[in-house]
Amino acid sequence: MPSRVNTSAGDTLGGTATPPSRGSREFTVKARSQRQIVFRRFRQHKAAMASLVVFVLVVLFAFIGPLLWSTSPSFMSNDIFTAPDGPHPFGTDSNGIDLLSAVMKGTQSSLIIAVVVSVVSTSFGAIYGAVSGFYGGWTDTIMMRIADLFLTFPIIAIAIMLDNRFQAEASSLWLLIAVLTALFWPGAARVIRAQVLSLKEKEFIEAARALGARDRRIIFRHLLPNTLGSIIVISTLTVAGTILTETALSFLGFGVQFPNTSLGLLVTTNQTAIEGGHPWLFYIPGVFIILIALTINFVGDGLRDAFDPQQTRVRA
Repeated sequence: MPSRVNTSAGDTLGGTATPPSRGSREFTVKARSQRQIVFRRFRQHKAAMASLVVFVLVVLFAFIGPLLWSTSPSFMSNDIFTAPDGPHPFGTDSNGIDLLSAVMKGTQSSLIIAVVVSVVSTSFGAIYGAVSGFYGGWTDTIMMRIADLFLTFPIIAIAIMLDNRFQAEASSLWLLIAVLTALFWPGAARVIRAQVLSLKEKEFIEAARALGARDRRIIFRHLLPNTLGSIIVISTLTVAGTILTETALSFLGFGVQFPNTSLGLLVTTNQTAIEGGHPWLFYIPGVFIILIALTINFVGDGLRDAFDPQQTRVRA
């Protein structure tokens, strides 16, 4: 009797192949891009995600709130030293100014100053550090000594000196931004330079040189994009540092001047309100300063962990 032949899914019978069963199909995983990996790592940082939500709410409060709140920060009512209540949720000051509208305006000004300083100082510092690290040698030595010179300047003393000279001019706000930018760009330059010193020895840079790429293209198309993680982290932390530094300068008399306002100016103006029995005038703007600084620092920590290649790898 002829023997029976067992045919499996991979055997052929009569020249026709049987299709593989569903269970034997190869399991495939869709590869994640670097952006998706970074975003997933950031989402796993609970403190950073919560801080991002709070910071977005503060931004909406500063820029959307004035459109919904009818009271102007320059309107002086007859309600003087009113404690927080219904018509004035944050109370009023000695001039009858609604503190809620003043805090909205102050938060808006402080955020604008912080963002402008962060973008300008980080961008300039990143380019400066990339050029210094890429060329090396005497170019690197001279450029870094200039950065070190800026770090040794007594920025606060210079700010006070300039304030005494330009306090009455309308450009004092931009002078403040210039001083704060000079305070923060050397730190960004040193961090990016250190990364470029390592990156310029990599194979992809050698390949770009072999293909005839110019120095400018290598710096802006290859080196700086590979330091983007550090640039983003530095810029977020600079926002927090700018808020705190502007507050410190306001205590010394250099900063945003009336009729403009900022959180630092509000705290400085009302620093004696606690002894006068009106603590809300000092504490409420102070809470917003602390809130912005803490949330930005947590967001910066989350971004640093997300971009750090030494973190636990996420399967692509």
